Amino acid sequence: MEKTTKDMTKVEDEDIVFRSRFPSVSIPDNVTLPEFVLKDAELYADHVAFVDATTKKSCTHGEVVRDVKRFSRGLRSLGLRTGHVVVVILPNVIEYAIVALGVMTAGGVFSGANPSSHSSEIKKQVELAEAKLIVTDERTYIKVKELGLPVIILGEERVQGTIYWDELLATSERSITNETETVVNQNDLCALPFSSGTTGLSKGVMLTHRNIVANLCSTLFSVNPDYIGKVTILGLIPYFHIYGLTGILCANIRNKGKVVVMGRYDLSSVLKALIEHEVHFAPLVPPILLGLVKHPLDEDLAKLQLRSVMTAAAPLAPEIYEEFRRKFPQIEVQEAYGMTEHSCITLTHGHGDPNKGHHTAKKRSVGCILPNLEVKFVDPDTGRSLPANTPGEVCVRSQCVMKGYYKNEAETAQTIDEYGWLHTGDIGYIDDEGDLFIVDRLKELIKYKGFQVAPAELEGILLGHPSVEDAAVVGLPDKEAGEIPGAHVVMSKDAKESEEEMMKYIANNVAHYKKVRVLHFVDEIPKSPSGKIMRRLIKQKMLENITKSTSP
Repeated sequence: MEKTTKDMTKVEDEDIVFRSRFPSVSIPDNVTLPEFVLKDAELYADHVAFVDATTKKSCTHGEVVRDVKRFSRGLRSLGLRTGHVVVVILPNVIEYAIVALGVMTAGGVFSGANPSSHSSEIKKQVELAEAKLIVTDERTYIKVKELGLPVIILGEERVQGTIYWDELLATSERSITNETETVVNQNDLCALPFSSGTTGLSKGVMLTHRNIVANLCSTLFSVNPDYIGKVTILGLIPYFHIYGLTGILCANIRNKGKVVVMGRYDLSSVLKALIEHEVHFAPLVPPILLGLVKHPLDEDLAKLQLRSVMTAAAPLAPEIYEEFRRKFPQIEVQEAYGMTEHSCITLTHGHGDPNKGHHTAKKRSVGCILPNLEVKFVDPDTGRSLPANTPGEVCVRSQCVMKGYYKNEAETAQTIDEYGWLHTGDIGYIDDEGDLFIVDRLKELIKYKGFQVAPAELEGILLGHPSVEDAAVVGLPDKEAGEIPGAHVVMSKDAKESEEEMMKYIANNVAHYKKVRVLHFVDEIPKSPSGKIMRRLIKQKMLENITKSTSP
């Protein structure tokens, strides 16, 4: 019998709390994240775990286990100790999971960074994380060589003064150490991804082994045992992103599947990889779905073995969803919702057998509440919890919730309340059947092709220019990117720079995805009596100007 929202609701001290329609799932105690995902790997030792879509270079599950141990020993020999942070600045490569799990096995804390980030952004993350070591490649080394930390170089190229990956692994395998086995506790930190959270500037998110193990237990609860070792996944989403780390790398190793590794997006290459490797499941972002919809070669598309795609990290426009469903009626489209602060996926669609009660959520919803999770919706103004079918700020409570922001108690207190509720900054509601819908974003973050762009960061760069008196950045809707950053800028009376020159100024100081795509000079920035930027007015004005400029 199908449960209704009423069956899943409990009133606690005047709080209206919603729970999963599914039974709770157990979370193993005293097991680290590497131990959890590598369990039973010996049964699939010869199965390919990761294969590069372009070079066809691959590694098996057995080699992953071997090299995680080798890298862990190598890190300990370099002086890495429990709680030390290692910043990893790599594109998607077949060794990425080995690097991340090796750091964690050694007792260290993995902190992934975007290799396309500006050197100043990488420096800031390294300093905020108090990193002891860096792992990167020859191409990105120039961005970190002045930071004064030991650097491990992964790849074919050697760089003088650095530690070569292959040699470190070979040496650690040959060496005999008398050092006692590293003791790693489940409540130790294992990852420190950086997120702009709900308030803007980048912060280190402290995730423990138990946080991510708990997330995997909840998200993988309905995987059919018959699929273990048989599913091929497209690994295109960046692995430094929490979705890439938890949802692709760790989930795949746990399920003993195969990831087709892709370093960068190109539609023809993605289509080729999907067909050649007979990919079954593809986590994608909306721009890629749009590209597949517009691809003209139906004979290529007919060769796809895709069973389902999942979009996350950015909103999926209704137009793209409908077009994709018309063109690919055989492919299931799932939308998911997650946060770095919740270790990855928070809400998603059921994948199990409907006969066993594994309900599949409605289209356009972000799914249902997963096992072990509690959700409530609160009025942003009063803090009062709200009943079903009433939009409010989505709050979640579970063992997946981060420990807090690294050395930032003030921001932590704003995000996690005294009762353990994580306030997401997004507005949503739950319907009578327990399906959740995200309708608006309370927070100010801009999502450009799934990447977080903080208006506060771009405003800070603009305000650092000698000709700028005031500035405000907002997200503007874009069919392909989801959102693009747009800026209103107040220039000084003697300023000589053009709008195009100011856009180039920003571009020279940030990663590619953070560039301001639209910039207008204005006389003033509208603000409330309390001094807050009135972003809705700015967004409305910019959209009006864009419409006028494109009208015939």
